Amino acid sequence: MTSVGIDRAPDAALVRRPARVRFLWLLVTAGVLAALMVASVALGSRDVTWSDVWAALGGADDTLEQAAVAKRMPRTLLAVVIGAALGLAGCVMQGVTRNPLADPGILGVNMGASLAVVTAVAFFGLTSPTGYIWVAMAGAAVSAVFVYAVGSLGRGGATPLKLALAGTATSVAFASLVSAVALPRNDIAGSFKLWQIGGVGGASYERIGQVLPFLAVGLAVCLLSARGLNSLALGDELAAGLGERVAVIRAMAALGAVVLCGASTAVAGPIGFVGLVVPHACRLLVGVDHRWLLPFSALTGAALLTAADVAGRVVTRPADVEVGIVTALIGAPFFIHIVRRQKVRDL
Repeated sequence: MTSVGIDRAPDAALVRRPARVRFLWLLVTAGVLAALMVASVALGSRDVTWSDVWAALGGADDTLEQAAVAKRMPRTLLAVVIGAALGLAGCVMQGVTRNPLADPGILGVNMGASLAVVTAVAFFGLTSPTGYIWVAMAGAAVSAVFVYAVGSLGRGGATPLKLALAGTATSVAFASLVSAVALPRNDIAGSFKLWQIGGVGGASYERIGQVLPFLAVGLAVCLLSARGLNSLALGDELAAGLGERVAVIRAMAALGAVVLCGASTAVAGPIGFVGLVVPHACRLLVGVDHRWLLPFSALTGAALLTAADVAGRVVTRPADVEVGIVTALIGAPFFIHIVRRQKVRDL
């Protein structure tokens, strides 16, 4: 793929960060994530004590409080792995397209995965959880190619604004198709209604075990693409002049992002805006070197989604607000801010 949109990061993000500063921020983020995981286990619609937490960690579920903690533990782990996957995928997409607006939700990738899963369940009787993941990844890949092809039409090629508009239009169209497929089917409409919003409430260790190998493969492919993404940031011509195989780098990095998006959507639904917000915030802290930016985006994405899940449980308790709604409330204003900062004519 070829792209012409360049992410004009703030001056603070262009300054080279010393390794010790980057490592310090990495430790701080890891500490924040650990604290959020503890909060996710301890906080919710039912108050629990530390003795209940320790008892549940030891396998006890004798009381309602201990049972609540035991239910929150896989939910917390799923929020961590899905958040890390989406944060990393968003960072890779922004690097591959050199587009500051790139995000699995905005570019229509998540909704393409959703449409593929709903169609496979409704018309082909798909029931295998692993099958969901394969189908979701295929749908994510087809949607990504379609959006890029549409965004490349006309003068100027695939500019960031055209990609964002094509992705948004595709997401809306696919969301309508998902509703059109699912609503007439009473046997699947109820389960897909909540899944379509995006959330981690139905987490289980079995589901995590099913999706983890796919996420591990996507994670490895993306991290191995870090050096190549640094070259792409210089421009295709300069990267090629340095001996890099631009098409191969772009294809491999995009493949890793598609695997992460498809697997995440299959398990948690189409959660948006994590991949948009996280990379921009991380560049302010560790700079633009993808060898640091990618792992930092994974940690920050995990922290953001865990925090959003905790907020959704605490703010309206005893009811739960799905994490997809919370991330949309955070991400939509940020998206508007990015567009205003970049200025439409520069996009």
